[in-house]
Amino acid sequence: MVRDSTLLLTGGAGFIGTALTRRLVEHNHVRIFDSLRRNALAEAGLDRHPNVELIVGDVRDAAALHKAAKGADHIIHMASIAGVDTVLKNPVLTMEISLEGTMNALRAAVDAGGVKRFIDFSTSEVFGSYAFRVREADVTSLGAVGEARWTYAVSKLATEHLAHNYWKQYGLPTCSIRPFNIFGPGQVGEGAIHAFVVRALSGKPIHIHNEGDQIRSWCYIDDIVESILLALEKDEAVGQAFNIGNPRSTITIYQLARLVVQLCGSKSPLEFVKWDFPDVELRIPDVQKAEKLLGFRAKVDLDDGLARTIAWYRDRLDRTNA
Repeated sequence: MVRDSTLLLTGGAGFIGTALTRRLVEHNHVRIFDSLRRNALAEAGLDRHPNVELIVGDVRDAAALHKAAKGADHIIHMASIAGVDTVLKNPVLTMEISLEGTMNALRAAVDAGGVKRFIDFSTSEVFGSYAFRVREADVTSLGAVGEARWTYAVSKLATEHLAHNYWKQYGLPTCSIRPFNIFGPGQVGEGAIHAFVVRALSGKPIHIHNEGDQIRSWCYIDDIVESILLALEKDEAVGQAFNIGNPRSTITIYQLARLVVQLCGSKSPLEFVKWDFPDVELRIPDVQKAEKLLGFRAKVDLDDGLARTIAWYRDRLDRTNA
């Protein structure tokens, strides 16, 4: 694992950034650059760790990002607008943060000099509505112009091309990661498992879009963190894009809701809600490339991951109500 290094994490106060910081912080200097729109870092108490440097800023601010990148050995660029509902409400902001933010981060990395790895966070949404055993080289889907749902995917696909070309043209050692439905303890904001668990523990109705027959593969937080650590170290990562997910943990949304209710010991009813917006109907990754080049393979299966997640939320709820 990376040691004795300075790592810049844009969007590092979010769910994945906080989990990654927890793994890195004992033997590295972790510099978090974040607007703190969501702040899992503070809830975890990591914002007060002596090896954590927190810079509150917006990735659209090129000068602030350039300053933050100075002296960084590695840059992990995760800053983005997350969650379908938020994207639908803020399509322009979504694209500005992805496009301007990534361009600023890449320029800052080149100007800083000496950056050993730049990891760009993309999304599994680049594959569109139907993605079955998709490989990194498969054709991506741009989505219909004017449909807000796809603005996030379109901008992320553009940043993948941008990051790759910075490697080709400037020699910046970049790679891209496409996360497939990450969940686990510490998740803040939106997300099906987050919403289902919180409502199930409170005995509230669980809302399912349409028939709940959408199919997803779920990847536990510890597994994606492990993939990032491997991408930081492995020379084979440079110039590549990787699907990161767990095809073994594939389930319909309806089945997921029932499983969460069962594991929570909840009596929450399931309520089907009409959803007229475009949705991802099928999303299952092929992860052979990550296994071959990075040595990555997800270890935590769905039942185990859900049990750990529910325990964390239950403890959090108990502390809130105490």
